[in-house]
Amino acid sequence: QVHLVESGGGSVQAGGSLRLSCAASENTRNIYYMAWFRQAPGKEREGVASIPTRGGPEIYADSVKGRFNISRDSAQNTLFLQMSSLRPEDTAMYYCAAAASGWVPPPAALSTEIYNDWGQGTQVTVSS
Repeated sequence: QVHLVESGGGSVQAGGSLRLSCAASENTRNIYYMAWFRQAPGKEREGVASIPTRGGPEIYADSVKGRFNISRDSAQNTLFLQMSSLRPEDTAMYYCAAAASGWVPPPAALSTEIYNDWGQGTQVTVSS
């Protein structure tokens, strides 16, 4: 099991930027994907961005393409989400997740079903 701890959330005005971080425990050898999800009140958890740990393209939800960038520092076992041009509809609790699934077709990399380990979440609030 991988222990994940998010940080970097906060409140920002529309058009602003935030950078989220997710520190993973050392037991990351079996991770195949790391991802960011978000959940707004009354809504289902949705995939935002995913990155394969063994090479391959990042995958983004259509709603964040061109505004968000997912990256990973493998030496530090840290996952990042750079968020720019933030909108009020980006307001949510953001979660880091890890999957030991092996390769899946790209859309599935944004599905909660393949992720085994989750962080506790960090709140992002965007005001208009």
